[in-house]
Amino acid sequence: MIHAIMAKKVGGNEMWQERVKIKGPYAFNRVIERLLIDPLNAIDTEQMMVKMPFDSGRRQMISVQSIGTKDDPEFIVRGSFKEDQEKVLNYVFEHFQWDSPLSGINQHFAQSSLSSIFEEHSGTPLVLESSVYSSLIKSIIHQQLNMAFASVLTYRFVTSFGERLEDVWFYPTPDVVASLKVEELRALQFSQRKAEYVIGVGERIVQGLLNVASFSSLEDEEIKKQLVSIRGVGPWTAENVLLFGLGRLNVFPMADIGIQNAIKKQFKMDRKPTIQEMELWSKEWNPYLSYASLYLWRSIETGK
Repeated sequence: MIHAIMAKKVGGNEMWQERVKIKGPYAFNRVIERLLIDPLNAIDTEQMMVKMPFDSGRRQMISVQSIGTKDDPEFIVRGSFKEDQEKVLNYVFEHFQWDSPLSGINQHFAQSSLSSIFEEHSGTPLVLESSVYSSLIKSIIHQQLNMAFASVLTYRFVTSFGERLEDVWFYPTPDVVASLKVEELRALQFSQRKAEYVIGVGERIVQGLLNVASFSSLEDEEIKKQLVSIRGVGPWTAENVLLFGLGRLNVFPMADIGIQNAIKKQFKMDRKPTIQEMELWSKEWNPYLSYASLYLWRSIETGK
C-alpha cells in the first residue's frame, strides 16, 4: 500500500516523499546490520534510514526510512525529482525486495534442516546492490579476498574513480573504468590480474560486447553462460550477480567459503562439506536457495 504524504520545491526541484506499507515480516534492522558491512553504504542508524544513489539519466540521492516494525513494516521513501517518483518507487521495491514472499519462505524452511537459522533471522530480506553493473564490478573485486580487505579495496576503487553526490557514492561508469590503467588500480593494492579483469569488464560494456541491462529478461543459466565467458569471471562471481544484482531466488554458490563454513557449523561437522553433500542438502531448500545462502551467511556474520 502506498500513499503520498508530501511534495515541496527546494532550489527549483520538487522534492517528494511517500509512505509505503508492505506485508511483514520484514526486519529492516537486519537490513541495516548487513549494509553496515560495506563502508560505501550511507546509513543513519538512529533514524533507521538508508541513503542510496539513483540514476535514471540524472543522478540523485534517494532515501528509505523505516517507521514501522518487523511485523507491520512501514517506510518513508524520499526523492529529489517529482517526475522520477514512480521510477524511484519501482527501484526501491526491487532493491529491498519488498514484494518477496518472506512469510512463505519462512514457512518453507520451518521444517527444514535450517529451521533454527530461519527462526533466528526471520524477516531478513535479500537486498540488492545499486545496479547489476555495480554488482558485477564489486563481485570481481571481492573474488578470493576476505570480506574486510575486499570492502576496503572496493571503497578505494569507488571513491577514487566514482562520483559523490551529497552522502552517496556512484560507481565509476563503464567508460571511466575502460579508460583506467592497470597501474592506477595497482596503486590501490589491486593485483595485476584483478585490475585487468575490472578494466576488461568496462571495455566489454563500452564495446557493446556485454549488455548487463538485458539480464533482467534472461534465465539464470543464460546469464551465467554470458558472465563466465568473460575473462576473470567464474561461477562464484556469476552467482553473486544473480543474487545481489538481480535478486534471483534460487541461487546457491557452493564454492563460497562463508557458506561452506556456515554449513560446517550448522551441522556440527569436523570438516567442510563436500559439493556432493551440499547438493544433497540443497534439494530440501529448493526453490529458495538464495535465502538459504543469505541466512547461512548471516549465521556466520552474526555468530547466531
